[in-house]
Amino acid sequence: MTRFAWGDATDTGRVRSANEDAVLAVDGLFAVADGMGGHRGGEVASGVAVSTLRSAFTAAGTDVLVQAVQEANHAVVAQAGADHGLEGMGTTLCAMALVDSGGSDAIAVVNVGDSRLYLLSEGELTQITEDHSLVATMERQGRLTRAEAAVHPQRNILTRALGIDKAVMVDSWEIVPIVGDRYLICSDGLFNEVDDNRLAATLRRLADPGEAARELIRLANESGGRDNITCIIVDVVDDSGRDPAAAPGVTRVSPVVALTPSGESVAARAVGGDASVDGEPRRRRRRGGDRPHSRFTWRVALFVVAFVAIIGAAVGAVYWTGTSTYYVTFDGQQVAIYQGKPGGVLWISPELVEVTPLSADQVPAAARLDIQVGREQPTLAEAQRYVENLLDQFAMSTTTTTTRPATTTTASTLPVDPAALAPAATDPGAVDPGAPVAPVFTP
Repeated sequence: MTRFAWGDATDTGRVRSANEDAVLAVDGLFAVADGMGGHRGGEVASGVAVSTLRSAFTAAGTDVLVQAVQEANHAVVAQAGADHGLEGMGTTLCAMALVDSGGSDAIAVVNVGDSRLYLLSEGELTQITEDHSLVATMERQGRLTRAEAAVHPQRNILTRALGIDKAVMVDSWEIVPIVGDRYLICSDGLFNEVDDNRLAATLRRLADPGEAARELIRLANESGGRDNITCIIVDVVDDSGRDPAAAPGVTRVSPVVALTPSGESVAARAVGGDASVDGEPRRRRRRGGDRPHSRFTWRVALFVVAFVAIIGAAVGAVYWTGTSTYYVTFDGQQVAIYQGKPGGVLWISPELVEVTPLSADQVPAAARLDIQVGREQPTLAEAQRYVENLLDQFAMSTTTTTTRPATTTTASTLPVDPAALAPAATDPGAVDPGAPVAPVFTP
C-alpha cells in the first residue's frame, strides 16, 4: 500500500488584505485552489471548489477525480448564479490523489488554471502541470521567453478556470509512486516570487514536509508577498502498492490528457524518464585506454584571458543596461515601479521597487497604453515624479468647481428734485415716472 507524509501552509502575503486561496490535505487527496472575483467572491469560489472536490471524490479512480472537478465547477457556477454579489467569481484547482490503476496504486493529478504541481525526483524538479494562462500560451507558442512571461503585465489572465462556464476542460495525469519522490502543489503566489532553483534547493534541504512548506511561505513573503501564498508538500514514504514492473529509468508519467466534460481526449504529450536500450540508460562512453593529451600553451592561455575579459565586459554591459533604468507599469490593480527594462534583458529580470498608491482605474486614458507596456524613466526619482503627476491629474479630474457670476446694480447718481419723489396728492395710486425702479432679475 502506498503511503504519504505531508505538510501544508497558507498565508495572506504582504499586500492582500484577505486570503482567497483554499487548501485540502487529507490522506490520499490533496488540492490547492486560488480564488478570484473580488474580496468575497474569490474566497467563496476556492472554498466551494475544495469542499465539493472532497465530497465528490467517492472512489479511488482517475475518472472519479476528473468528475469530482466537474462537480466542483458546477457548484461554483451555481453559487455565483444564486448570489448576485458573487457574479463573475472563479477559481483555479490543482489536485493529486491516490487511485487504483489496473490493480496497482497510482497518483492521479488534475489541473484547471495556473496553480501548479511539481515533482522532485532524484534531486531534479519538474513541473508536471501546464498553466492555463495567456502568457503561458504565448510562451508555448514561442512568442515570449520564460523570463518575459514571468514579468508580463498580463500574466494573471487565465484561459481556463472553474466557475466561468457550465463545462470545463480538465487536464489529468497518472504517475507511478516511487519512494523518495516529493510533490509540491502551490498557488501562483509562491512560484511568482520564488524561482524554480530556490524551490528545488529548499525541497532538497528540508526533510520534514511541514517545515519545508513553512520555509517556502517565508521565502515568498521575503521576495515581496504580493499575492496569497499556499503550498502542500507530499512525500511518498511507501510504494509497496505500485506496479512492480515500474522501475527507475522507465517512463513514470503517463501521457498528459485534456478531457472535455464528455470524456473526449483532445491532447496528449508524454513526460518521461531516461531513454534506454535493453534496460540500460544511454550514456556517451569513451573507448578504453583513450586519454586526452594536454596541449595548453601560453598562446592558449592568452586567448583564454582575452576571451574571459571580453565575456566579462559583455556581461557588465548587459548588467548595466538591465539595471540602470526604471519603468512604471501595472502590477495587478496597482501601478508599480520596477528597476530594469520592461521584459528584462537576457538573464536580468526587472525587480519590483515599490507599489504606488495609484490604482489602475485612476490612470488617465492617455497614459494607460504607455504604462501597460512600461513607461521608462532614467531614475527612480523621475519615475516617482511621473506617478505623482498622474495622481495630480486624477485629483484635478475629480474636482469640480462651480462659480456663479455676481450681478451688480449701479444706481443713478443724477440729482433728483425732492418734490418729484413725493406721491401725487390727487392720485394716490399713481407712480411718479421719475422715481427709481427696483431692478428685476430672471434666474
